[in-house]
Amino acid sequence: MKALITNAAMTLLDDQITNAAEKGVVDESYGLIPNGYLLIQDGLISALGPMSALPEYLAEYLTKNLAKNLANDMANDTANDTAMVHMDVTIDANGRLLTPALIDCHTHIVYGGDRAVEFELRLNGASYAEVAKAGGGIVSTVSATRAQSVEQLLEGALARVDALIAEGVSLIEVKSGYGLDVQTELRMLRAARAIEAARPVRVVTSFLGAHAMPPGEDGSPEDYIEKTCIPALRQAHKEGLVDAVDGFCESIAFSADQIAPLFDVAAELGLPVKLHAEQLTRCGGSLLAARHKALSVDHVEYANEDDVIALGVAGSAAVMLPGAFYTLRETQKPPVALFRKHGVPMALATDANPGSSPLTSVLLAMNMGCTLFGMTPHEALAGVTRNAARALGVSDSGMLRPGLRADLALWDVAHPAELSYRIGFNPLYRRIYGGQIT
Repeated sequence: MKALITNAAMTLLDDQITNAAEKGVVDESYGLIPNGYLLIQDGLISALGPMSALPEYLAEYLTKNLAKNLANDMANDTANDTAMVHMDVTIDANGRLLTPALIDCHTHIVYGGDRAVEFELRLNGASYAEVAKAGGGIVSTVSATRAQSVEQLLEGALARVDALIAEGVSLIEVKSGYGLDVQTELRMLRAARAIEAARPVRVVTSFLGAHAMPPGEDGSPEDYIEKTCIPALRQAHKEGLVDAVDGFCESIAFSADQIAPLFDVAAELGLPVKLHAEQLTRCGGSLLAARHKALSVDHVEYANEDDVIALGVAGSAAVMLPGAFYTLRETQKPPVALFRKHGVPMALATDANPGSSPLTSVLLAMNMGCTLFGMTPHEALAGVTRNAARALGVSDSGMLRPGLRADLALWDVAHPAELSYRIGFNPLYRRIYGGQIT
């Protein structure tokens, strides 16, 4: 498959770009080339740059085929033009914005049931912690999830996946954590793995057995970690179901000391870790994650400067989840200024889940990151592309750079800030996944 995109306003988001001016970049924060081309070959980005530097052989190709291209229906992007020798597809972007495809680096989209009634309780004043103590929250989803087969879990997840794909998402992180027993955790991960076969999207899985104490558990949190989480993790790893290990470090879940043995097993298995931490209180999770060189620490509303410094040294990303902040009506914001000061990469995600963030719009998460947390539109876009990839340990997506996967989004906007600025508007024009227009 060989494709050429021309006349695009391209946002490279390449943090290692050199000689930017020579490459036609006019805005280094976005890596913006106002009028550029991008060549795709065998599912990868083969070349890119300003139209003024278009290689001669491509310029000749465009000249020879101009009349033919104009005669074709643009909706077909000339994909069925058998007379085209050099390209399977050509797209004249006509000034539209080309970015890396979006990445949702923190989701809980595999689950059973819903929690609309709980939403009403919170509106009447019940706190997240109060709902959890009353048997709601995560525990209510556990019962519904345990009752479903892999096929049922997959069917429910695909509706949420489709909503993300419709906004130009090409890579989704999916967690377990609503089983809290060995077999249901494994079923959740099998359903997550099956998403890739059902939809044109990549999935990175995280084992989140340490999400909450299971209902009716008589033992201690330490016993649950030892007797349920660790055996489930080992089996998931044996079956190739898990890419990373996560935990919920919070006053209503597990302490840093309780999660530490699980992270030790992750290290033994060669799996990276990530952690929900500092969401409702400062609980020491960021420091635990930093000691384990975590890919990311997520939520982080209550992180202080010591936490941020540790994350910066460890190279961990901070994943901010404005959907949960908004739904729970929290007031403590993540320390965005400290993340900037200490060079901690900031990612954004939906945290799509049935309770605290029933959000399946990355574009809305971008707007929320700006309006609620004070991120810039550039930081928001980097947060769902380059830094989201970093938060997942993925090195072949998230930027426009030769040699990376051709996972792209073409938007019916002229400037990247519009993606964060608008609310309830989806300007996606084309989504390209592995070099294929989907």
